[in-house]
Amino acid sequence: MSELAPNPLGLFGRYLSIWIGLCIVGGVAAGAWAPWLFEPIARAEFASVNLVVAVLIWVMIYPMMVQVDLSALGDVGKRPKGIFLTLVVNWLIKPFSMALLAWVFFKGVFAGLVTPDEANQYIAGMILLGVAPCTAMVFVWSQLTDGDANYTLVQVSVNDLIMVFAFAPLTGLLLGVTDIVVPWNTLVLSVGLFVVVPLVAGAITRKLLLSRGEQALDSFNDRLKPASIIGLMATVVLIFGLQAPNILEKPGAIALIAVPLLVQSYGIFAIAYGLAWMMRIRHEIAAPAAMIGTSNFFELAVAVAISLFGLQSGATLATVVGVLIEVPVMLTLVSLANRTRVAFQARAA
Repeated sequence: MSELAPNPLGLFGRYLSIWIGLCIVGGVAAGAWAPWLFEPIARAEFASVNLVVAVLIWVMIYPMMVQVDLSALGDVGKRPKGIFLTLVVNWLIKPFSMALLAWVFFKGVFAGLVTPDEANQYIAGMILLGVAPCTAMVFVWSQLTDGDANYTLVQVSVNDLIMVFAFAPLTGLLLGVTDIVVPWNTLVLSVGLFVVVPLVAGAITRKLLLSRGEQALDSFNDRLKPASIIGLMATVVLIFGLQAPNILEKPGAIALIAVPLLVQSYGIFAIAYGLAWMMRIRHEIAAPAAMIGTSNFFELAVAVAISLFGLQSGATLATVVGVLIEVPVMLTLVSLANRTRVAFQARAA
């Protein structure tokens, strides 16, 4: 795999957090002052997946998929610790820690600030986020931390396979609801759009480029690097533009929901990254593993919240807040992962 710089756009990449902040402000402002700009985009949905956002995410993922060497995927099994870490964090720790934090904050710390019904709704939405590990955006975070493209693909694929069987029963257990209806069309469409299609496109592109030599592949990857960042910024503008009414109408509720979600995000990353350090896992595997545990499959969480509790419910609002805080949080963790790369690699060696 050709080497990726932590900041793919040099000076621009170094201040990526600032540009993302401006995109957040710009998205909210545009959504508030010119909502008609986002109305046709909001209608472009299928199976609760916004197709415009899906295309932008695809633009972010495709550059990393070009780096996936399908012939080397078999070697991933020789380094099982990263897969083990991913499974433990995503299925034995994250869902239960999210449920616990949601209960502590909305049944304890914030009990006097919300009604019991609102508390139950917010807890339900956060649980849905906790049971849905990331499928798409983790490829972006992996690329920004110079992650192993082959290993990241396997980690995400194993997570997706387990999610097919574990999402409904685990959600039912934590929500205390037995009639969970999994929106299979959302699940299948998301995996197809965010994993299968870009993987096939990347494999074809890689094969064609390698037929002209390794230099052709490296040159193509260098030219493609800006696409991920541009796609990320456009996605942020769209997400915050589409959610501007929720942000402006219920700022207090959003702030309350964000607190336990932030604690969960940074806490899960600390657990996963710390375990990777203790297990002496190499940085290019450890960083994506921690990112997968931290980020969420928000399309699935939002779709289930809508189907179970309704579009205007507190549960749906909680899943939307998860979408809103994810990019800023993940960028800070990308920065942390990049700053600790040398120490991680020295310990693993």
